[in-house]
Amino acid sequence: MVLSHAASDSDVSVHSTFASRYVRTSLPRFKMPENSIPKEAAYQIINDELMLDGNPRLNLASFVTTWMEPECDKLIMSSINKNYVDMDEYPVTTELQNRCVNMIAHLFNAPLGETETAVGVGTVGSSEAIMLAGLAFKRKWQNKRKAEGKPFDKPNIVTGANVQVCWEKFARYFEVELKEVKLREGYYVMDPEQAVEMVDENTICVAAILGSTLNGEFEDVKLLNDLLVIKNKETGWDTPIHVDAASGGFIAPFLYPELEWDFRLPLVKSINVSGHKYGLVYAGIGWVVWRNKEDLPEELIFHINYLGADQPTFTLNFSKGSSQVIAQYYQLIRLGHEGYRNVMENCRENMIVLREGLEKTGRFNIVSKDEGVPLVAFSLKDSSSHTEFEISDMLRRYGWIVPAYTMPPNAQHITVLRVVIREDFSRTLAERLVIDIEKVMHELDELPSRIIHKISLGEEKSEANGDNLMVTVKKSDMEKQREVINGWKKFVSDRKKTNGIC
Repeated sequence: MVLSHAASDSDVSVHSTFASRYVRTSLPRFKMPENSIPKEAAYQIINDELMLDGNPRLNLASFVTTWMEPECDKLIMSSINKNYVDMDEYPVTTELQNRCVNMIAHLFNAPLGETETAVGVGTVGSSEAIMLAGLAFKRKWQNKRKAEGKPFDKPNIVTGANVQVCWEKFARYFEVELKEVKLREGYYVMDPEQAVEMVDENTICVAAILGSTLNGEFEDVKLLNDLLVIKNKETGWDTPIHVDAASGGFIAPFLYPELEWDFRLPLVKSINVSGHKYGLVYAGIGWVVWRNKEDLPEELIFHINYLGADQPTFTLNFSKGSSQVIAQYYQLIRLGHEGYRNVMENCRENMIVLREGLEKTGRFNIVSKDEGVPLVAFSLKDSSSHTEFEISDMLRRYGWIVPAYTMPPNAQHITVLRVVIREDFSRTLAERLVIDIEKVMHELDELPSRIIHKISLGEEKSEANGDNLMVTVKKSDMEKQREVINGWKKFVSDRKKTNGIC
């Protein structure tokens, strides 16, 4: 959700050169106009503004799919008016969703018999999938505690501090304590041993991540399972595991088939995966599957009949489009194991090209791992003159969107840049990105950043007070970082004004 902001006096209407062929007056920006306008004008007004958005293909911050085959685009457009929840009206769409659930469950080695149907559901994305899985764990834990006559009002989940914000949302929205294993420099995923130590009788599950958003690394789910088996045996608890495979669920089965992280491990009870990431579907589709039907409490499933037939539903959303479900089915049957393997191997090879190119510059430390999501996370070896935030900002001049961010506690002093390698990020683009990063570094080297750095980030800054005494003022890290960036931006802006660069 994006929060809106109030308009200024100069920002109250929409102006369009092309639309003046059809309308002579400006349109109100935050109020519905009184009169209709021609469809051509409406299209042109919106299209003109959208040109100012970034190029999705060059958005290396996102894991989300930005390209699909034209045939799939046609399927999406032909089904864009179908409501996913109208199962009786669109039974084929429902059948395709059920096929996807079963294919994904088998991909994750669910213990299904020959005629047994998998338990799972399509969601808007992994955020909704995680909410549903979390609710199932919470309800099952509460039911057990009630049956034992024990308190059931203080559930908690154990995770690493590297979890995506949707886990924090679940904890806050559904009143579950989030117990986070802190990170440390050089180790940016959850430590299984520390996680198991934090487990208590109120822990509804331990959440492991198969593909951290910070550096793409897979957490050691097998070690977590083995340690938790021992603790459960010692305590009499039955604390389960949920695997957040949003990024890695469509990678590990094809690149690392021998890696044990899924339903092959007995304590893994549910898994979520994002179809719109490496499932290769446009934004708006996720999946959650359970080990078996006993792991999804029946009371969470609603049955409705006002759409024409009895329809079971377990979602936070109700109405939504069918297009992404159909697109997921297209990808699964179009690519198969062979096709997905080829795509993931190609992504990994392009990741290696980018990583090696960055290493050859001699300017960066690689933070990401070879085994994991195909991305490259890297940081400056020497950030005394310039920061990763400046590199990110300057790369936008070349069209690249490369995020810079700090690590979570207790590694927040580490800043990294991250490039996600998707299917549409070719080797040519990887090589071009290295060239542009080298250009940016050369430009930064020529800027008088050391002077700015000395003024803004000096170990101490002395200021005169009213009695002409010198007072030493210490600045916070955030203030120092902000002043460096603002000083650098001012220098670049002044430079543009004087030398005519546009």
